[in-house]
Amino acid sequence: MIGVRLRAWYGGSALHLVLMVCSLALAAYAGVRLLAQEPVMAAVWFAGAALAHDLVLLPAYSALDRAAQAAAGVRGRGPDGRGPRPWLNHVRVPAVLSGLLLLVWLPLILRLPGGYREVTGMSVDVFAGRWLLATAALFGASGLLLAVRVLRAGRRRRAGGRAG
Repeated sequence: MIGVRLRAWYGGSALHLVLMVCSLALAAYAGVRLLAQEPVMAAVWFAGAALAHDLVLLPAYSALDRAAQAAAGVRGRGPDGRGPRPWLNHVRVPAVLSGLLLLVWLPLILRLPGGYREVTGMSVDVFAGRWLLATAALFGASGLLLAVRVLRAGRRRRAGGRAG
């Protein structure tokens, strides 16, 4: 009874609500800690990140997604009427994750930080190779998942055709 009322009021499950409250509490804690140390620099970084995302990254990855859809011959909705072909997400997800890894580790991949070895005792020579391996693993896992889904769908169709 409470679950039904909660879903009607909140629109999600109790677990979803708890996870959302916890994530907001964690974000608030991090924000308070960050603003307590360097409030001006934190505000400048946040504004810069928002502008960089909205003016540079969003148009860039939207254009790349449109190009991928055009290259795949995707126009409008898929055969199920729910959107682009489901397999396209098996390219999108590893590409986004690989792009995020590249964005975070780009200075080390390009060997830009001076004095990194002196401070950490580690070499920057491994970052490019590790990023390529992580990218290959992401696309490989996504391809494997797609293959499993295609095989399962084929088995269901064959099983459904015999029963009918």
